[in-house]
Amino acid sequence: MTSQPDFVQPPRMATCLVNLFTPAEEAESILGDLLEEYSHLASKSGVAFARRWYWRQTVKTIAHLIGTGFTVAPWSTAAAVVGGFLLHGFVSGLPNKVLSAVTDRYLVYWPSHFEAYKFWATDGMLIAQLIASLFVGCIVALAAKGREMVATMTLGFIYCAMVGVAYVTWTAKHWPVDFGIQWMLWSCAGPFAIVVGGAIVRTRRSAVITRPSSA
Repeated sequence: MTSQPDFVQPPRMATCLVNLFTPAEEAESILGDLLEEYSHLASKSGVAFARRWYWRQTVKTIAHLIGTGFTVAPWSTAAAVVGGFLLHGFVSGLPNKVLSAVTDRYLVYWPSHFEAYKFWATDGMLIAQLIASLFVGCIVALAAKGREMVATMTLGFIYCAMVGVAYVTWTAKHWPVDFGIQWMLWSCAGPFAIVVGGAIVRTRRSAVITRPSSA
């Protein structure tokens, strides 16, 4: 038998997504309206029907909020995206420069520490790139206050589109397809880290705003 608290509880993931994309000052109102309608549909047509409705409304709400983010403040949002693109171009090259500088300085020691060098030249470099992308996402989100997810997702989409174009070029030159797919997946991890950075900043801002009212 389904308990009452579980009965009126909407999909948690959908609620989190709406909360991420909604301006902090409007989140409580929008989520409250969705919850009220969800509870009504759940009692009238069943939980399964209400959950499907809630997910459809989540997609529509997020699409509307993304469009509104550019409509309300197109120039500041575009500036945050362009600034993030330039910043990413700068910080993404730092790990390679640091590794090259360290290698040139301590080249004589690397033969006895080959495994350490191999790690930093491969997995360590990928980890550093992800950290750099996460940092860029946080900076873009800080600059695009109220539109954190719109700005970071736009920047992530731009990089994913660039990866797609590069992959098409890769396959057109008849290079190894398996390696190309692996490279594409790793390259898409950077844009994902940018979006995660936006989600972190948005969540922190939401917590700061809602904390006084819950006290």
